[in-house]
Amino acid sequence: MARPRKIDEELVKQAQHTVNSSNDAMQLRCAQSVLLPALMGATLEQTAALLGVSRASVPRLQARFRQSMQTGKSPPDNWGGRRRELMTFDEEKRFLAPWEQQAKDGGILVVSVIRAALAQHLGRAIKASVVYRLLARHRWRKVSPDTHHPKSDPAVQEQWKKNSRKRWLPY
Repeated sequence: MARPRKIDEELVKQAQHTVNSSNDAMQLRCAQSVLLPALMGATLEQTAALLGVSRASVPRLQARFRQSMQTGKSPPDNWGGRRRELMTFDEEKRFLAPWEQQAKDGGILVVSVIRAALAQHLGRAIKASVVYRLLARHRWRKVSPDTHHPKSDPAVQEQWKKNSRKRWLPY
């Protein structure tokens, strides 16, 4: 059996004050995550069921409440984002600048060339998927060719369809 969690009395008083005065749902839920185990002796599972969150979220809510009481403001939600970025967005933009004009002119960009330049710039090996994600992040996309040739003549094609043999015979 796990040992019961010891919660500071001062934190419990702050949580009670927050519950009585809060008009923010997240702040209220954080305060309740502290009060339920402290006053009612609820386990993490019971607290999670009462708050409507997962068991793993209860300690996060408690930590969030402690941090907000220490700093005086609620910490930002930073669940998303690029935690392992190799370059900032602006650095990536500057890196792609030499190829931008070539791409706008309709030239063919080869990923292996960009990959080699990126590896040299960063000083480490880079997988091709990193380059593809980099290009997607900057809204570069693969442009498909048109469905017809630019020099095609519809009149000649129709003429050929009318005058061509209906059955092909072997020679």
